[in-house]
Amino acid sequence: MADRESMSYDVVIVGAGPAGLAAAIRLKQLAAAQGREISVCILEKGSEVGAHILSGAVVDPRALTELLPDWTERGSPLTVPVVENHHWVLTAKGKYSLPHLLMPPLMSNKGNYTVSLGNLCRWLAGEAEALGVEIFPGFAAAEILFHDDGSVKGVATGDMGVARDGSRKPDYQPGMELHGAYTFFAEGARGHLTKELKRIFSLDEESSPQVYGIGLKELWDVDPAKHKPGRVIHTQGWPLRDAWGGGFLYHQEGNQVALGLVVALNYRNPYLSPFEEFQRWKQHPEIRGLLEGGRRVSYGARAINEGGWQAIPKLAFAGGALIGCSAGFVNVPRIKGSHTAMKSGMLAAEAAFEAVAADRRGDTLSAYEDALRSSWVADELKLVRNVEPMVAKFGGFAGTLLAAADMWMRTLKIGLPFTMRHHPDHAQLWRKDLARPIAYPRPDGVISFDRLSSVFVSNTNHEEDQPIHLTLKDAAVPVDVNLRLYDAPEQRYCPAGVYEIIGEEEGNPRLQINAPNCVHCKTCDIKDPTQNINWVVPEGGGGPNYPNM
Repeated sequence: MADRESMSYDVVIVGAGPAGLAAAIRLKQLAAAQGREISVCILEKGSEVGAHILSGAVVDPRALTELLPDWTERGSPLTVPVVENHHWVLTAKGKYSLPHLLMPPLMSNKGNYTVSLGNLCRWLAGEAEALGVEIFPGFAAAEILFHDDGSVKGVATGDMGVARDGSRKPDYQPGMELHGAYTFFAEGARGHLTKELKRIFSLDEESSPQVYGIGLKELWDVDPAKHKPGRVIHTQGWPLRDAWGGGFLYHQEGNQVALGLVVALNYRNPYLSPFEEFQRWKQHPEIRGLLEGGRRVSYGARAINEGGWQAIPKLAFAGGALIGCSAGFVNVPRIKGSHTAMKSGMLAAEAAFEAVAADRRGDTLSAYEDALRSSWVADELKLVRNVEPMVAKFGGFAGTLLAAADMWMRTLKIGLPFTMRHHPDHAQLWRKDLARPIAYPRPDGVISFDRLSSVFVSNTNHEEDQPIHLTLKDAAVPVDVNLRLYDAPEQRYCPAGVYEIIGEEEGNPRLQINAPNCVHCKTCDIKDPTQNINWVVPEGGGGPNYPNM
């Protein structure tokens, strides 16, 4: 290993998403208020802040208001308030609308804003840098560093200029070590370093397994006559039959509509393709009617935490903390997690600042754990903690009714006296002989599209000659187990065409991994039935380059 240079900070943050940026801003605010100095840096694996950010998004500004009360005057991109809120139940040929009065109060979008979360993060990054935060885009945290006593010392970025065979190319550069008194991990859902931390520190020993959905999203320019800024529509029902989930259409500024489908990854049928379900959803008459005459601008996909309160692991450990979606603070029925992620980052920042000010370094930030679990984040997530497991257990229709009843009862302080647990998504898949194949319609190239053309408009780019970042623990498993028992479901659950079984007609099947297609959604790491696929970071700067997703 080449000698690596190192840089030291009071706090190192991995990931420039809402949680990481909010933490950095809060640290600098606290230091300024007390006339102190505190050094903070953020590592971001995307080519720029926002490049890997993908969300709906309708944002609850509660945490942002706490962090930057004058966010309107500062030029925040939250400029389109929600003006209409619809909930459709789709059938094969039509729909019926659920009256908003039937919804629990927490489902209201009054006071919320529809916005590109990527653009919100870009703006927050500017605010952070103005306070003196150092942000390093294009540098992926690839390794956790430890002190001799086992506490987290910081992280190291990945080496650059390594060929696929592991040799060093002429432009080779060793990674950089970043040391911190405390390191915050804000990697988003299913972060690869967070997985290691959970294992090493047994962080999820007492929590329910985390479960996930995959969110597939497109951005469309639509006919101005069909567009109303601030109109928000959520759907459930058709076309999902072998899974549960729902769609969204958010009318944003500039005659653009953000639309997508979220599919829970606890589905059983190995023939299901979340990507194809999304393309089929767009062909519903109500949705197709909106899109006709428009133009698709961008596409992306990302895993979403759906485990809720009972799946949150221990948050603090010696030398570090999990914040944002690394821990999993998404409110599933609200389809919102940015506000809770930001609040978690702010609470972690307050605990770390107190420790650094007291000249403590590398201990466990118990104050963060205590503050989070007594905050409004906890109150909000406890209210909806049985929603996902109820739908998972009883199905989309009955589960939704039971979940709504439970939310209403908890709103009235008479909730059910128990908390349901989850089961790991990868363990739910049926063998192929127990499932029915699904025949999906061919894309028309106007409303629905194939995966490769979709990856193209995600602006995904990786250096071709680098080690494959989708690693296999056992190279024989994809054929000997996944193909034989499940008909290679990785060919269908991947929304980017990364996995292909080739050579089957010649009697010599093997798995081909098209790593350059990867949009970093992490679905393969989650849904692989044998947990044989391990997603690790590629060279920094690789992956999608989402414009305003």
